[in-house]
Amino acid sequence: MFAKIKKYSILISPLIILFDLVTINTVVYLFSDIEILNLKFSAYLTLLWLLISIYTKFYYVYRYTHLLTLLKLLFTQFFIFTLAFFSYFSIFEEGHVVSKQSNIFFSIIIFITLFKFLTFFLLKYYRQIGNNYRRVVIFGQSKSAQSVASLFNKRQDFGYRFHGFFSDKQSKLNKHIGTIKEGLEFIEKNEIDEVYCEEESLAIHKIHEIRKFCDKRKIMFRLIPENKAIYSKDFTLEYYGTLPIIKPKELPFEKIETHIIKRLFDIIFSLIICIFLLSWLLPILWIVVKIDSRGNFFFKQKRDGIKGRQFYCYKIRSMKNNDLADKISASKNDHRLTKVGAFLRKTSLDELPQFFNVLLGDMSVVGPRPHINVQTEKYLLEIENYILRNSVKPGITGLAQVSGYRGEIKEKSDIENRVRLDIFYIENWSLFLDIKIIVLTVLNVFKGQDKAY
Repeated sequence: MFAKIKKYSILISPLIILFDLVTINTVVYLFSDIEILNLKFSAYLTLLWLLISIYTKFYYVYRYTHLLTLLKLLFTQFFIFTLAFFSYFSIFEEGHVVSKQSNIFFSIIIFITLFKFLTFFLLKYYRQIGNNYRRVVIFGQSKSAQSVASLFNKRQDFGYRFHGFFSDKQSKLNKHIGTIKEGLEFIEKNEIDEVYCEEESLAIHKIHEIRKFCDKRKIMFRLIPENKAIYSKDFTLEYYGTLPIIKPKELPFEKIETHIIKRLFDIIFSLIICIFLLSWLLPILWIVVKIDSRGNFFFKQKRDGIKGRQFYCYKIRSMKNNDLADKISASKNDHRLTKVGAFLRKTSLDELPQFFNVLLGDMSVVGPRPHINVQTEKYLLEIENYILRNSVKPGITGLAQVSGYRGEIKEKSDIENRVRLDIFYIENWSLFLDIKIIVLTVLNVFKGQDKAY
């Protein structure tokens, strides 16, 4: 599930990370001896800080995070950072007096600790006075549900605004607004941000119905657990004060480190391809394409990107100039294809300019393939969950393509299987999976695919 974030909450973590990195590099600049004041030292500390924070989950601080949890995060982060910091002088600056650099280390700790506490308490105060809040409703009416509602009302610094209970059973509870069906209607009309379900008084099929409703509308879904309940690996337990709350585990692309790792990989991989392959191959292909047919070497076409943003997708022209390029995809024995174009499409060489799209930030090396706009408009209406593909950047290659679902879409099952595999990729992303898909893509180029036309 990709959660809808209230107002500017999505910017809080990136800004805090940016401040920490600026702090580290400013301290290095101000307090370092001239002998070690260099880009290597700053880059080392910056990269190590980010990698350690991913491992310790240093920036996983939520509106309900307890102060003791914050202290634990600080201790864990700084303990590992201490080892990494002083290891630098053993690895790169052997013989340098380490004690002289202690002022850098302690300055970093002091400034970041102060800022961590400052943002923690300022955000609580900001929410206490009625800002940056999330609208919530609860389905059910058990004592556990009432306790959660009571917590939201008492702890205004958490930043939740409780709107009411919904249940199919009769209830004398204050703020019992209506039935489950009425609750779903209420959610859409009132822009509810989070939905809580308790398990004691709700049938399991109702909970599934509510969760599916929330997933489709990108609304956060939470479970209020029974005391002796056992949960699947798809859920994780959190505590709001002393109250346990079950929430679906974060998907890979809901984590900021996923975007950082994937973007770094995209840039590095694309630069390697551009420098060592495209720099000499594109001029050769330009000559061949120009000899074969008249027209531009590059072909560009508007496609849907992340969150539906339009961008120009670049390819090497493989067809004669025609008026149907934006309306109909290539098919087997398509009369529009040139002789060289047919070869380019068969070997996927026509896709090579999309590495420029990756460097521009419009695409990723691996991701759901972007369709032409007329297809997107059609499949949005016909295929369930098709819109979820737009939650990540489109890719040059993808899991669906290396699994045999590429090229012409002849039957509805073709696009349904593509969407199924694209969603599987989004929900199960890993860097290893990206590398595996890239390797399979290269192997498929050499052995060929039936629908590569």
